Amino acid sequence: MKPIVSTPCYLIRPTIGLMLLAFAGVARAQTASAEVAPAVSVTTLVSEITSKNPEVAFYEAELDAAKAGRKAAGTRENPELSLELGRKRVTDSTGALAGEGTAWSVSVSQTFEWPGRLALRKAIANQDIALAELGLARFKAALASRARTLTYGLHAAHERAAAAAEVASRYQALRELFLAREPGGITPLLETRVIEAQELTLQKRATEAQLAVQAALVELNQLRGLPVDTPITVAPVKLALGSAPDLDRILSASRENSFEFRAAKLELEQQGLVVSLARNEGRPSFTVSPYLSQEKAGDKERTFGIGLSVPLPVTGRAGANIAAAEARRRQAETAVLVAQRNMEREVITVTHRLAAKLAESAKWTPDAARRFREAAELADRHYRLGAVPISTYVELQNSYLEAIEALYETQQEALEAAGTLQLLTGLELNAVETQP
Repeated sequence: MKPIVSTPCYLIRPTIGLMLLAFAGVARAQTASAEVAPAVSVTTLVSEITSKNPEVAFYEAELDAAKAGRKAAGTRENPELSLELGRKRVTDSTGALAGEGTAWSVSVSQTFEWPGRLALRKAIANQDIALAELGLARFKAALASRARTLTYGLHAAHERAAAAAEVASRYQALRELFLAREPGGITPLLETRVIEAQELTLQKRATEAQLAVQAALVELNQLRGLPVDTPITVAPVKLALGSAPDLDRILSASRENSFEFRAAKLELEQQGLVVSLARNEGRPSFTVSPYLSQEKAGDKERTFGIGLSVPLPVTGRAGANIAAAEARRRQAETAVLVAQRNMEREVITVTHRLAAKLAESAKWTPDAARRFREAAELADRHYRLGAVPISTYVELQNSYLEAIEALYETQQEALEAAGTLQLLTGLELNAVETQP
């Protein structure tokens, strides 16, 4: 259903009717989808997303590239084959041609690097692999956490949309009832205006709830690598709420298992190896070149020997490379400190948020939503009988919607906080668990 930005007063009545028809259409579409797409659990969706998400291929390709880089780093340079061919002319003291023939030479050269250089390159390549593996693991963990949150969010959005549609139908029925009878004074007229105003306010709630449903469906399908309009029917989801974890335990685990902190430490180790490699590269490589040559101009001359070439360090390039590598290592040291500080701050913040949301959720009884719904239904029946005033009726309808929204919003925020902590610590906290 498309959101309605603004509605003139004279369009209130037809707009609300259209809104209810739209909700009815959504319900029918969801019913049809249920026939096509069987209900799936949270566990099934998480497994499907982590295995079929198209972005996983990016991180897997990064890992493959790192492994290929290690293979390349562990090999020596290829030898070089050199061939020379020419003519030789020999003249005597008078300048007359004394002989002419073919001259040729062939050589093979092999460069040998300073001892330890090959091992350093392999060690750096191994760090690249470790970083790529860490990136893949971090993405999959974040993907699973996001999938759980989205799945529960879809369930919660459905519940909010259903509650909004339920209350909207009550307001519509009352308005139609008021319009069908002759106004008997100022009170019925004012009550009609109150109902119309509540309908208009409810329109925003209903629209937002349905938009949340559509947004969750689109993102879930994108994570699955499927067309965004692919129907999904999620089995009813419940949250098992536990207790907030101990902060000291969480901080200790995060220092060992935080993806970002581990990546920063790996990059620091790698940069130390880069410094060692830069110093090693300041020592010259040498090239050995065995050769064979032959010259024929009357007499035949054949030569076999071996050549040795060594670069002369006259430009100071090696020293500049060492200085640059050491500067990057100092940057990496600072990055580790910053990563630790940011990680600890986030852990403390999220732990407090989780504790607050768990405490807030604990105040809700298991049947809280049902009791508010029954109160809203009771108010509707007694208002029609004239037993309760319009103010009580409106208050109870709004209380029902607000209770549904607060309940699911609080639980979803607790789930998100628990997922963030699991990413930061690598621990199965069991503070908030999704259950079909």
